[in-house]
Amino acid sequence: MTVSRGDVVLLNYPFSSGRGTKVRPALIVQADKNNSRLTNTIVAMITRTTQRAKQEPTQYLLDPATPEGNAAGVLHLSAITCENLLTVEQQLLFRKIGSLPAASMQQINDCLKATLEIS
Repeated sequence: MTVSRGDVVLLNYPFSSGRGTKVRPALIVQADKNNSRLTNTIVAMITRTTQRAKQEPTQYLLDPATPEGNAAGVLHLSAITCENLLTVEQQLLFRKIGSLPAASMQQINDCLKATLEIS
């Protein structure tokens, strides 16, 4: 599957303990230049745990009732957790379910900067 930065995909996301996985959506955050030349991509986890999304600068709240949430293809109020990144082989991605618009990706950039303490 060809992926682009901003795509929302489904994959078996591993638990941090390494003991299992769960099919969940994730956001492609890797640069398109690397998506086209590498077999791996970097994703940020999307979760239905949203309590901290309004306070944490590392998280982006995604509501399916908004145009952004609808375009992303999420079914529930969700948080993109930019502090939870994973490098995964592109062939392990199940399918694309949507994509975030450019304005939302600018906010994701801010979340990634906060995660990595980049100014």
